[in-house]
Amino acid sequence: MSVGRDQKIDPLKLTLFWNRLIAIVEEQAQTLIRTAFSSTVREAGDLSAGVFTTSGEMVAQAVTGTPGHVNAMAASVRAFLSTYPIRTLCDGDVLVTNDPWLGTGHLNDFTVVTPIFRRGEPREPIALFAATSHIADVGGLGFGPDGRDVFEEGLQVPISKLFSAGEANQTLISLLRANVRDPGAAEGDLQSLATCNAVGGAQLLAAMDDLGFSSLDYPAAEIIANAETAMRAAIDEAPAGVFENSMRIDGYNEPIDLRCTVTIGNGAITLDFAGSSAVSSRGVNVPLTYTQAYASFGVRCLIGGDIPNNAGSLAPVRVLAPAGSILNAERPAPVSARHVVGQMLPDVVLGALAKALPEKAPAEGASCLYLPVLRSLPEDPTAFVLNPFYTGGAGARPTKDGLSCTAFPSGVKNTPVEINEINAPIIMRRKEFRPGSGGKGRFIGGHGQTLEFAHAEGRDMVASNMFDRIVYPARGREGGGSGAPGGVSLSSGERLPGMGRTVIPGGESLIIKTPGGGGFGDPDTRSNVAIAEDKRKSLRKSDS
Repeated sequence: MSVGRDQKIDPLKLTLFWNRLIAIVEEQAQTLIRTAFSSTVREAGDLSAGVFTTSGEMVAQAVTGTPGHVNAMAASVRAFLSTYPIRTLCDGDVLVTNDPWLGTGHLNDFTVVTPIFRRGEPREPIALFAATSHIADVGGLGFGPDGRDVFEEGLQVPISKLFSAGEANQTLISLLRANVRDPGAAEGDLQSLATCNAVGGAQLLAAMDDLGFSSLDYPAAEIIANAETAMRAAIDEAPAGVFENSMRIDGYNEPIDLRCTVTIGNGAITLDFAGSSAVSSRGVNVPLTYTQAYASFGVRCLIGGDIPNNAGSLAPVRVLAPAGSILNAERPAPVSARHVVGQMLPDVVLGALAKALPEKAPAEGASCLYLPVLRSLPEDPTAFVLNPFYTGGAGARPTKDGLSCTAFPSGVKNTPVEINEINAPIIMRRKEFRPGSGGKGRFIGGHGQTLEFAHAEGRDMVASNMFDRIVYPARGREGGGSGAPGGVSLSSGERLPGMGRTVIPGGESLIIKTPGGGGFGDPDTRSNVAIAEDKRKSLRKSDS
């Protein structure tokens, strides 16, 4: 039964149900991690999971997951329902797409949506579960920034049925397997997405039986309304006005300018990215859904961070970007490495909000993940595709140092050395802190790390680089210094470009240095106690 938002539920009963929902979606996410084939999901946690109303409104999300996936998925479920209206679906149907403009921004991310039906008769749909995960390879040129249009970047799957009434779509699965470099992992990851939704659905049905709800839409209406009310109240506590910021990053062969105007007032926030660079000829462009996802996350870092992230709390935050700009790239622009630009957006937003809330905003950080894709050459008898995740330093905070080797804003984990060496003929010669890479300040920026990869059998291999903050490092705030820039080179000393594919000759190593975060405040005001601790930890020596 669906009711209007003006009808109330007993607060205790609603709280019990909310706590069950959070546990359910977290178990959904953990099921995905436990059953996934790709190390990007199993080890790094590059995923999202959530539960939605039958009209496509996100009610709750798992704690585990990335803002880019979660917030983009919040919008994408309605696109699924536009193609397959809820009343046309039946028990056992499972939908899938990796469309960058209807999903989460690039072809490597597959989103799977599953309708959940009430037990007994009539078997009506009562909710939707959705999950997204990153599949390491989808064919084409491979994950990287080199494509000149989306068609070069891999296989595109429009919104389709992965399962129909419980029967797998073997034609779709065969097409997928025929077009990717690791067909077993790709098929296995789709099965894991469907499985985690099924687990979530079963637990939701049990919770609804326990608490006497016949449809998720009934309690969801109140949960979403409460979140929207709380978010608008939190916005009203912030200073009203118009605040601007801009940031320049490296880009692919030419710098990219990101500009944001933040307007706060009347219980709402508008983020307008007019004035940002035009669309790029290479695959660092960002579909609007991904721009909206990370820009809105930047707001939530300072305003309403304790409010549940769902359709209600997202509603007061409006994100705009001109069509044809790098932050609203239109089909068929190349978008494979959209994270390089998209993950910078919280820093841009925080820089604007720092003018309204200076006591809350941290300095800039490394922000975008360093995601080298290491791949065998065709003549290599041991075929492999490896996509490890690595992080730099986060920006210093107004009252604390920045976190080292921490994935802000994405929230994923660094890939363990052992996982790389088990999954591919790779040996990691180094994985160590970069002392001194954090920007100086009253509070210092987080430090980056140095990584060294080599082919274990001394063969040539391909590296696809997607690295930024090499030319334009993370800036400090309130007098703090910039973090150290990132870098990429061969063990021979030859410097490599931050973007694009490179062949690593056999016997050589690929050396990657992730950037440090910016410092906060005047370095001369750092406490003697903190300086002594820096020396004890050897964090003040110059980065090499």
